[in-house]
This record gives sequence, structure tokens and C-alpha cells, in this order.
Amino acid sequence: MTYERLREDVLAGRFPAGSRLLETTLAAEYGVSRTPIREALTRLTQDGLLERASRGYRVRAGTAQDILEIYEARIALEGQASASAAERRTDLDLARLHHLHDTATDPAADPATARAANSQWHHALWQAAHNGTIEALLTRLTAQLRIYDHGRHETPEDLALTRDEHSRMLHAIEARDPAEARAASDQHLGRSREIRLAAFARTTPVEPAW
Repeated sequence: MTYERLREDVLAGRFPAGSRLLETTLAAEYGVSRTPIREALTRLTQDGLLERASRGYRVRAGTAQDILEIYEARIALEGQASASAAERRTDLDLARLHHLHDTATDPAADPATARAANSQWHHALWQAAHNGTIEALLTRLTAQLRIYDHGRHETPEDLALTRDEHSRMLHAIEARDPAEARAASDQHLGRSREIRLAAFARTTPVEPAW
């Protein structure tokens, strides 16, 4: 489907932040008519990944304030998802979380595999909350955050901290302790926010003061 293809290319950084996207050019690149391209661009704008420009659309560049606002919403929603998962998770949910956590913490796993498993772990957590509205909102928010990930590389120390924080969240969910699950989630995402803000500051040009 054109929407999924274009969305993944935007999130993968094929079109850098601020890039202008034109229906005619994209239709030729993707080998489809302008109608599905127009529909995809409209949906991606609604997703918060694109914005209207004077001619066509462009990939959102975003600001540090955007990161703060997205995290404010994500922390609140994922805290609730973690608490709900502690109350509602099934044995299958728990098995899935353990499997992904083990994959991410496998000493033989390369950093890319660990990052992918950690991302999948969060999705499994949202599913374990058994609240479709929260899951859909978190999926949209984390997609918006991926715009800021290009050029961002977690260090081995960051990945180790992530594993420890996920472990704390997982133990709370397994113990059916919603308060501890929420607190662990808040701590984890608070640190993630600071990493993204620091990476954004490093990659954003500073306007000269004339």
C-alpha cells in the first residue's frame, strides 16, 4: 500500500527533515498515480509526520519544544499503559515481553538487533495493557519521535541502562504492581527524553547572531 511504503521511507530518513514532497515526483518514483500519493500525503500529515508547504508537502523538521510536548504526552500514556499491563496482562503477554527482553539482552545480539527488540518490547507492553486507544496514540507518538532519531546512536552504556529499566518495568508487570510499573516507566522515558534532546541539539544548526 502506498501509504505504508511512503510512511516507512519518511521514518527511515529517505527524505530528510524539511524535504519538499511533490505528488508528481512521488507518483513517478513509486510507480502509482497521483491519487494514492495524495491520499498518503494527507494521512501522513494527519499523523504529524508531514506539514503543508507552499508547494506540496514537506517532512516536519520539528523543534526541541516538539520533543518535549510529545514526551509529555507519551510519558503520561505509557505510564498508564504500564500500570494497566500490570493489572491486565495475560500469561501470553508476559511470555512475549520476556522473549523480547531476552532477545535485547542476549550478549550475542548486535546493537541494531537490541534496539529493534527494545522497540518491539514497548509495542508488546502497550498490547499487554489491553487498551486499543492508548496503543494507537502511543504508536502515533513514537512514529513522530522517529523523525528525530536520524544521527542518534545510543551508546553501549545507554543500551545497558535501557535493559535495566525494562527489567524493572517487567518485574513490576509480572508482580502485578501497577504503581511500581508506572514509576519505572516514568523513569525510563524521562531518560529517553533527555537523550533525544541532547541528540537534537547536536544535529541542529545554530543560527548566527548578527
